[in-house]
Amino acid sequence: MDDNPLRRKSPAVKRLMREAQELHQPTEDYFAQPMEDNLFEWHFTVRGPADTDFEQGIYHGRILLPPEYPMKPPSIIMLTPNGRFELNKKVCLSISGHHPESWQPSWSIRTALLAIIGFMPTHGLGAIGSLDYTPEERKLLAKKSREWKCPTCGPMTSHLLPRTAASRTSSMQQEISDIVSHLTFTEPKENKVAGDQDGEGQQEKADLVKNEEGTESSQASSQSSSQDSPPLVRQRQVERSIPPMQAEGQPSRARHNNNNNTLSNMLICLLSTAIICLMLRRIIMSVLPDFESTASQHL
Repeated sequence: MDDNPLRRKSPAVKRLMREAQELHQPTEDYFAQPMEDNLFEWHFTVRGPADTDFEQGIYHGRILLPPEYPMKPPSIIMLTPNGRFELNKKVCLSISGHHPESWQPSWSIRTALLAIIGFMPTHGLGAIGSLDYTPEERKLLAKKSREWKCPTCGPMTSHLLPRTAASRTSSMQQEISDIVSHLTFTEPKENKVAGDQDGEGQQEKADLVKNEEGTESSQASSQSSSQDSPPLVRQRQVERSIPPMQAEGQPSRARHNNNNNTLSNMLICLLSTAIICLMLRRIIMSVLPDFESTASQHL
């Protein structure tokens, strides 16, 4: 624990010491405490959410807090293999340091722990530090997680209280659900190579559906409801008729360009001929007087 009297007066230190006191007793689902020599680095342990692929697992990680805490969010790093989050990499959560714009100072380390529990069974959606292992792989990692040991904190099973039949209260379940509903994983900016391609494909599909719906509604308003062909068939017919129209316009533009090129070539030829004629005329006019004087002398 940091015993520097100057740092102990800062709001971040006061807040963290209060949270450390509130979390000093382990629960059945989570436990977190700061490092002895650094109040701004915490180690935490969470139990996998019930009725999920992570149910049998106990997971360990680190929380790094900025000096501006709680005005700025913490960073979350997982240490135990789990199949949902990458190891030794800051997880991209709306409650983590990747998105300070969505952080609220009223949130705490306990809020971050509940968010981790609530988001474990969700899809990663390509977010930074997320993984999408198969259910079988996650269940296998959940069983192996109980054997994992932190070099600093020791075995994981000793960090949480045993789970009983009525371990998780309805109030905690509701709290976790509220956190999940307000916090979302955000798609990273630096991992959009494959994600952008999928997103563009989905956007194109959405745009196509909108175009089809708009065309169908306009055609339905202009045509009687007694027509035999369905709107989707009419839309496909319209789409098929577009390429020939575009193809017809392209030769006409090509012919127009060819005509312009021919006229330009003709003008260039005429100008070149006129210039040559002028040069010849000047040469003849300059030579003619000398020729006439020479001829007169011979005569």
